[in-house]
Amino acid sequence: MGRRLVPLTLDNLSELPRRCRACVFWELDPVSGDAAVTAGRSELEKEAWISAVLLEWGSCGRVVQVDDVPVGFVLYAPPAYVPRSMAFPTSPVSADAVQLMTAWINPSHQGQGLGRMMVQAVAKDLLRRSFRAIEAFGDARWKEPACLLPADHLLAVGFKTVRPHPVSPRLRLELRTTLSWKEDVEMALDRLLGAVQKEPALRPL
Repeated sequence: MGRRLVPLTLDNLSELPRRCRACVFWELDPVSGDAAVTAGRSELEKEAWISAVLLEWGSCGRVVQVDDVPVGFVLYAPPAYVPRSMAFPTSPVSADAVQLMTAWINPSHQGQGLGRMMVQAVAKDLLRRSFRAIEAFGDARWKEPACLLPADHLLAVGFKTVRPHPVSPRLRLELRTTLSWKEDVEMALDRLLGAVQKEPALRPL
């Protein structure tokens, strides 16, 4: 089974699930987001956001492909590009971190280590760009796929809680201080270069 992660661009934005292509939960502040949905322009706002971030900051997402079929994605950006992040009781995201906004994996491919692989790829990208950490707002009461990631799954792939909260804790993954994590990143990249012969022994996201 061939696995790979490719950068998210306007060219492959259509590979995201339709509900995610039209979701601007993170990309706009709450008032602007509601207005975009009401006016039916949320999909255009999503495209505009991705275009602006790509031009001003660079890569802000990855699409997961298995045998050339898209089965998941991850989005991330500095907090200055994520207006919704300021609406949380555990904000703000630290100045030295990039925010892991959201991620999704097709249910038919869950439990195969793809979630951890995505986080590793993001970590590798940010290490190259001299960031110190990834932070995310977790959902401590997660029950079904939504814009926030389950807090327990973030903990399972190496994040630590920095601002506790009963609903939306803020979690952080240090990039430069954990040698074992960097080794995991390198191994994950090796796996992404070609077909995987066997399932990696990693906990899934």
